[in-house]
Amino acid sequence: MQQKPIEELEQKIGYQFQNKLLFKQALTHSSFANEQKINKSEDYERLEFLGDAVLELVSSEFLFQENKEMPEGKLTRMRASIVCEQALAYCAKQFGLESYILLGVGEERTGGRTKDSIISDVMEAIIGAIYLDGGMEPSAAFIHRFILSDLEHKQLFYDAKTILQEVVQQKNEGKLHYELIRESGPDHDKLFVVEARIDEKKIGEGTGKTKKAAEQQAAYEALVSLKR
Repeated sequence: MQQKPIEELEQKIGYQFQNKLLFKQALTHSSFANEQKINKSEDYERLEFLGDAVLELVSSEFLFQENKEMPEGKLTRMRASIVCEQALAYCAKQFGLESYILLGVGEERTGGRTKDSIISDVMEAIIGAIYLDGGMEPSAAFIHRFILSDLEHKQLFYDAKTILQEVVQQKNEGKLHYELIRESGPDHDKLFVVEARIDEKKIGEGTGKTKKAAEQQAAYEALVSLKR
């Protein structure tokens, strides 16, 4: 797949980099750097390290200010669900981040562009790059716009399996379980379809690149259906 121009991504995220090389570095996976014989320090890993710290600080302050009565333990769990791998990859889909990542040929062939682990790492690297390029204000704005916005809806998705389990237990209607219905595609690009069921009754269906992602989607669909 041919990567889209990074100028297009700047438009989508609403931030213009003064240092374009910094932005390119944030999008560069080690497999691409190795194939191009680029210095190891020019892939996204160091920027990811920095971005992770900025994200933790901004999200911690946000949760602290927005939840005045919430105890430390619950704040910690909520932050963990917001900044976890799957959650960040979900947020990145808002602007199609996967289309702009620079991957090596081998990683491309094995489905690297759809891996939550890579997408979430690049998301953090972009935060780190914005921080170095423009400081805390624009990096915090990016985090608030793409990660901390519409949090109630996102929280329902992030914690769907846990919330659904609690709902089913409270109603005591039967045993919740997930059934793999079918899978398709080559090994490096599988697509899984899973049903959430109470005993043998289907209550939700989800599709994903992994069984875990499909289960999460099925749980979310079940929760939306149960709320109606």
